[in-house]
Amino acid sequence: PPQSMYSIKQASIRSGVSVPLIRAWERRYSVVSPQRTPSGYRLYDDEAIATLVRVRELTETGWTASEASRAVLAGEVEIAPALAPAPMPPPLSDEAAHARQADLVGRFIDAATRMDIAATGAVLDEIFAQGSYEAIVDDVLMPALAAMGSAWSEGKLDVAAEHAASAAVHRRLSALYEAAAVVGEPIIMVGLPPGARHELGALAFSVAVRRLGVSVLYLGPDVPVASWVHVIEQNRTRVAIIAVVQEADRSAALDVVEALRETSSSLVLAVGGKSSDWDEAREAGIVVLPARINEAAGVAARLASGTIAAK
Repeated sequence: PPQSMYSIKQASIRSGVSVPLIRAWERRYSVVSPQRTPSGYRLYDDEAIATLVRVRELTETGWTASEASRAVLAGEVEIAPALAPAPMPPPLSDEAAHARQADLVGRFIDAATRMDIAATGAVLDEIFAQGSYEAIVDDVLMPALAAMGSAWSEGKLDVAAEHAASAAVHRRLSALYEAAAVVGEPIIMVGLPPGARHELGALAFSVAVRRLGVSVLYLGPDVPVASWVHVIEQNRTRVAIIAVVQEADRSAALDVVEALRETSSSLVLAVGGKSSDWDEAREAGIVVLPARINEAAGVAARLASGTIAAK
């Protein structure tokens, strides 16, 4: 019988590998070679799905994507036979889509609370397979992270469980960040001020900006003021974005702003994050990015290109 063929979104759902990662693995390691429709769309067969599953399984046990791809292509590891294809569900209505998102968030928190690492990873893979990164980051991923923060602050989620779930999210975002790398000197740098450690939103934002084709250097959490200055002195960065996740981070963020202004008069300074919109920031002339990551990434890209001016 003829092979079943799947779109890249269908391949993502079946393999548990996000669409951006499928493209990255294909481009970097030639781990799969999809056919193309006359319009240029990728089509994957059952063998390609099984290959993606095996590479994903290896990376989840500590292999790098390059090592796993090489071993699979060389026949050094076995690939399980492709399962019989399950029928694709019809498109969801808006109401059903919202219910689906809520279900994913709920299952993520439940798995995290139970410290079920495998279940947590499976739900995350399901979240990332719901569509493009842009489609899921604001409406599924960030609500899941917010729910995790609330569960922790209410004592429903143990510190160790929160760390384990956060690490699982961080691994996936880091892979997407690397997959979206842009050649050239960074024109935007993103990081958290001294003492600030809740970094997943800033990393998710950095991924979104890179996916717009803008070169970004993500500095990470708890970046000393001197290190911010050092980056500016060593690179032709145009925009510095400081993540302000908690109100306690605001004072340290202003310290970073002051030091960067003394270092570069042309640098555009912006803040983002759920505690970034406060009077003192606006009075200081700092750009306050929108709350939603997709919108914030678009503003950051326009600031970097000079198509909108900092106010």
